[in-house]
Amino acid sequence: MMEKTLQLVFRNANGREVSLSLANPKPDLTAAEVTPVMQQIVDNHLFTSATGDLVQVVAARIKSNEVTPLV
Repeated sequence: MMEKTLQLVFRNANGREVSLSLANPKPDLTAAEVTPVMQQIVDNHLFTSATGDLVQVVAARIKSNEVTPLV
């Protein structure tokens, strides 16, 4: 079974990258849909990290992970 995760990557106030992962993104998700939402997260300070507020959008990607149940 293939599991997919949407990974949103931001830069925080200290210059470190911070990731937010969301399970099961819709299959036809586009950069045009993701980018403005990420910018809203930054602009409205919706999330913070242990080392500072999120200040910049860096990347968004969908990661796939093959899961093989054994039992």
